Amino acid sequence: MTHRGSRVLHVGSLARVEGEGALHLTVEDGTVTGAELRIYEPPRFFEAFLRGRSYTEPPDITARVCGICPVAYQMSACRAVEDACGVTVDGQLAALRRLLYCGEWIESQILHIHLLHAPDFLGVDGAVELARTQRAHVERGLRIKQAGNAILEQLGGRAIHPVNVRLGGFHRVPAAVELKPLAERLRRALDDAWQTVCWVAGFDFPDAGLDHTLLALAEPGRYAIDSGTPTVMAAPHTHGLPSTSAAPLPLRQFPVYAFPSEVAEEQVPYSTALQATLDGGRYLTGSLARYAINGRWLSPLAQEAARAGGLGDPAAGKVCRNPFRSIVVRAVEALYAIDEALRIIDAYEPPPCPYRDVPPRAGTGHGATEAPRGLLYHRYTLDADGIVTAATLVPPTSQNQGAIEEDLRRLVQARLDTGAQDTEAELTALCERGIRNHDPCISCSAHFLDLTVDHARRSPPCP
Repeated sequence: MTHRGSRVLHVGSLARVEGEGALHLTVEDGTVTGAELRIYEPPRFFEAFLRGRSYTEPPDITARVCGICPVAYQMSACRAVEDACGVTVDGQLAALRRLLYCGEWIESQILHIHLLHAPDFLGVDGAVELARTQRAHVERGLRIKQAGNAILEQLGGRAIHPVNVRLGGFHRVPAAVELKPLAERLRRALDDAWQTVCWVAGFDFPDAGLDHTLLALAEPGRYAIDSGTPTVMAAPHTHGLPSTSAAPLPLRQFPVYAFPSEVAEEQVPYSTALQATLDGGRYLTGSLARYAINGRWLSPLAQEAARAGGLGDPAAGKVCRNPFRSIVVRAVEALYAIDEALRIIDAYEPPPCPYRDVPPRAGTGHGATEAPRGLLYHRYTLDADGIVTAATLVPPTSQNQGAIEEDLRRLVQARLDTGAQDTEAELTALCERGIRNHDPCISCSAHFLDLTVDHARRSPPCP
């Protein structure tokens, strides 16, 4: 990295990440002075074309934002609209929603682990090559993912963009007997998920840490998925700790309706995605944040898996701040989702009606749930006839964009400090790994990365 000027490296595909973007690094005399994750996909205008639509439509419309996490958008939309209408869904209907969400967690986390992230640790280019050398692991991942898809098909009507979700509940709910074959499949998947935890725990993880504020929903008594209170854990540096610290730090909470006043969104000139700040700084949401804030509420089996996976004891509050180990945390979360799905099925009794009536009323409602990639917030304002007059969607990847940029800056700087003379191909591979640690879902379109490394030299000071 001794050359000067600006060189552009075109990578035909940023493999194993959903979305389209570019990374621009500025290096001055061996110091990374800037890192910009440029998301340049055309804006999708969901917030705009939700205006003027009936209050019953956001769950179906927003599900189209993402083909991997449609349930997250449906659930956040339902919670926000129901909040505006003064309706709370509870009992078995709420349990079925959580079961549906477990299905999405299973399929999404396992997709990332086995097909997108694991190749980074095993020296292969992708899942196809991985299947040639470690076929059993890929097949196991596909079996687990199919179990998650089976939940979506059973409760949602289909695995992609489910059609059975509606305000107040579902169009149709299953009989208890219909869930028995699903339970048998999930029990087999639970054994597979344990093997996946053990598999990824054996990877070689670079030493790394996160010095970010963490944000996740929290719900006492259970691991937050479909509901909870936004909860913030302080960054290590605020307590004089290194970024690699596993210590739990003080928490603070704020109500979901305060999200717009706590989290500020801003447009940056190099990205079509808004960036978000919390308390004026970058923050991280997603698996590492959830585990740090909610680890003690994992099921006993999932806590045992966390200990077996080298994450320490979540019951004692141990936190994982190594972004490379996020693959282990996701494996534990997938196992938890299977375990939780079985618990819900075992306790299931069909409700007398598949949905609660949700009459329209004027007002503003807020909803937040935990998508696999992090906290997803929706806000809708309705008029007296139930017409949407304003809509706001804050997805996890836009919230994480600033933190990802900072992690990339630190990652590249640490590499430069070793004196390594990496080619730009090697630097690109390093940055891709850093991005995949956070599993960003930029969109569900083509995959592409342009990496521009601007090797500049500072002008000497004036005499």
